[in-house]
Amino acid sequence: MRFLLLQAAINSLEGPSGKMSVEENIYNLLPVEEEKSFFPPRYISRFRSSVRREARAQIKAPCKTMGVPKLQVPTPKDFLQKYSKTPKLLKRKQAQGSKRTLKPAVPLRTEHPIMGLQSKANFIAANAAQAILQVAKKPLHACVDVRNGDKFLIDSSGLVQKYLKKKDFGAVPRYLMKRNKEAEVAKEKSDNCMRETLRQKCPQRVSKKEREDLLEGLKNNWEEINQAFQSMSVAVDTIPRKLHREKLELQMKALEHDISILEKHPVIYIANR
Repeated sequence: MRFLLLQAAINSLEGPSGKMSVEENIYNLLPVEEEKSFFPPRYISRFRSSVRREARAQIKAPCKTMGVPKLQVPTPKDFLQKYSKTPKLLKRKQAQGSKRTLKPAVPLRTEHPIMGLQSKANFIAANAAQAILQVAKKPLHACVDVRNGDKFLIDSSGLVQKYLKKKDFGAVPRYLMKRNKEAEVAKEKSDNCMRETLRQKCPQRVSKKEREDLLEGLKNNWEEINQAFQSMSVAVDTIPRKLHREKLELQMKALEHDISILEKHPVIYIANR
């Protein structure tokens, strides 16, 4: 039996020409176990061919990039400036507050949460009541301008004159009211000052009693000066007597002039200088 197995092995090693084959080996007679792969086979979609056909159909101009590209030539005004292509960092925002809110401390190992708490509130009924009493949401005021359904809000576009519906539309601002009030107060002060100045500078009317008292006093003064003048000697031989006589004559003339004015004009005003 062993001889037959050895003869079959020798025959298998010999080629068609009867010579020994170098590539073959006796170990090839042993059954070889198939190696099992640990990874699943690669997934291939069944739509792979259709996707490739669609991608090839979308390429309408495969040679479009050949030749000199037609680009817009930059104008001399848009010249390249220094540090224009360097990235610029955003400005750092200042902190809202210097003090930061501290986080709650970590609970200790000995602290245990309270268990078994149950609420008696009926959240389903509360949610239903809130949904019933809630005001309906108003639809957005939008406009659709293309067939694809793109829309834009009209309220924030500036096409609606919403500022005309404001409560304070057309009202005078507070700073203008304050400025107008200050201007009115300044004008009133100026008018009062001017009125007081005119009142002080305007001539004052002499009353009837004051006029009569003044006229009587002037006449008494004229009588006294006239009596002194009459009591003088006729012969004026010295210079002092001559000067005294001339002084009395001038005083009498002035008094006569004032008396005539008071008697001629019943209404008299005195100007303040």
